[in-house]
Amino acid sequence: MKEEEVRVLVIIREYNPKTDCDAALAVDRMCEVGPSGEMSLFTDLLGDPVARIRHSPAYLMLVAETGGPGRQIVGLIRGCVKTVTCGKKKKKKEENSAAGTDTDADADAAMAPVYTKLGYLLGLRVSPSHRRMGIGMKLVRKMEEWFGEEGAEYAYMATEKDNAASIELFTGRCGYTKFRTPSILVHPVFAHRLRIPRRVSIVRLHARDAEALYRKRFAATEFFPRDVDAILDNPLSLGTFVAVVEEEEGLGLGFRWRGAEEFVAAPPGSWAVASVWDCGGVFRLEVRGASRLRRAAAAASRAADRAAPWLGVPAVPDVFRPFAAWFVYGLGGDGPAAPAAAAALFRHAHNMARGRAAVVATEVAACEPLRRAIPHWRRLSCAEDLWCAKRLSQVPDDDDEDEEEEELGDWTKSAPAPSIFVDPREV
Repeated sequence: MKEEEVRVLVIIREYNPKTDCDAALAVDRMCEVGPSGEMSLFTDLLGDPVARIRHSPAYLMLVAETGGPGRQIVGLIRGCVKTVTCGKKKKKKEENSAAGTDTDADADAAMAPVYTKLGYLLGLRVSPSHRRMGIGMKLVRKMEEWFGEEGAEYAYMATEKDNAASIELFTGRCGYTKFRTPSILVHPVFAHRLRIPRRVSIVRLHARDAEALYRKRFAATEFFPRDVDAILDNPLSLGTFVAVVEEEEGLGLGFRWRGAEEFVAAPPGSWAVASVWDCGGVFRLEVRGASRLRRAAAAASRAADRAAPWLGVPAVPDVFRPFAAWFVYGLGGDGPAAPAAAAALFRHAHNMARGRAAVVATEVAACEPLRRAIPHWRRLSCAEDLWCAKRLSQVPDDDDEDEEEEELGDWTKSAPAPSIFVDPREV
């Protein structure tokens, strides 16, 4: 069934935090009503409608307001723009020689990123009383205009694969195509610590060392943010960690960090890196609709875990009240035991989160080599999220960028890369 014609005058304008805050939050709440009799996840933005985009380099929130007397905000959308990697090309020979990346083992580091400006749409909401009037499309179109003004060549959005209304709007009416299907992996935080193998050494990196490592080894990863330094310097970023696996258990040699240059030039046999982000500083989550029996069983599991942490009871956290979540981002590694190193890093993040967050999550590409090693609960995770993308225009004016564009082609039609870099500012 097609949308009906708009029957009321609606003005799309920029959000005003001084006058629109309460009304915008009300629209968010109205649109988060879950299905009757089922559990649903709700988001509390802690009184700040712009919270989920505020840490991005360029952002905008638009509202849809009815005209005439008794004006009312009936819709809203959020968006942000950043520069990310959309492909890769071989570095010049002199660049590889200077970086010490002449061997096959350094193939990824020998690739240079091809950057593009990307707009991200999120938080599209339309009041139930004003749906099927074309307001959602108007909000999307207006946000896309702003993306263009900011120089964005592509736009994308994320939704659940079973959200038929959203998928129909974006792919059926707004020209988006299904682009990537990453997995969201979630693990509850227990009262007890998760064991980290003795043969794994974990070292925390200074922000500048972390930036250098990411740029040297992962800049060619799809969606890698050009301003990764801003992410690592953000107070919500709780640290970057490297895990190294000893070749033989029991040697007790440990690992000593000697700087990014030396690490990249002569990396360990098996290693992984990851950073941790505190989403609890931006929003809180809450599961509603659970039965009393389910709540009681979860509470009993937590009580048993607290009383006897040495038993390692897999307790269900209290997700039935507002809770914080931590996000693991920038996950990558190399070597035959890299999955073990990645699993150790995730367990380390879990242990850090005890008493501070209820879950630790990450999002990885569908074909991410380290995916199976990441500890997670299937019931809490999403095996297939859906990202839809659209090419807005060809914006590069520089000759070199034009040549790169011709070589890369349309990003939205490219095959999925084995790994992606998920920006924690957009979670």
